[in-house]
Amino acid sequence: MPLLIMFIAIPIIEIGLFIQVGGWLGLWPTLGIVVLTAVIGTYLLRLQGMAALARLQNSVQAGQSPMDPIVNGALILVAGVLLLTPGFFTDAIGFALLTPPVRAMVIKWGAARFVNSSSVVFTSTTAPQRPRDPGAVDGDFVVLDDDNPATPGNSGWTKPK
Repeated sequence: MPLLIMFIAIPIIEIGLFIQVGGWLGLWPTLGIVVLTAVIGTYLLRLQGMAALARLQNSVQAGQSPMDPIVNGALILVAGVLLLTPGFFTDAIGFALLTPPVRAMVIKWGAARFVNSSSVVFTSTTAPQRPRDPGAVDGDFVVLDDDNPATPGNSGWTKPK
């Protein structure tokens, strides 16, 4: 239900803002602002997206949990989609999501909702370690190529022709 309300409310808000800003500034300055915010948003999205990717690579190389860079990268992607969507309201939300303090606040809010959810189940992904078989033998092998593979040998696994 909240998603339906969002899909109805956001376009109504955007239309109202277009009418207000268009009446105040005029048609061409309003369209110029919409295009300018899309260009600036794309530039900022590229900068922050590359920084988020570098943080993700560093955390994986350091053996740390990549969850924080992944979530930040996802929010940066959402911000980019909002900035490319024409409108003043979506641009304001998109620019807000490009700021790290707002992203941290959204992550904290989302984590609290996730943890407090009754449908969350935590499981272990590591399998129990089995004791090593004392009768197992390690060894090396070499593959020998047959000189004439078209004729089957007398290995017991093939039928002689």
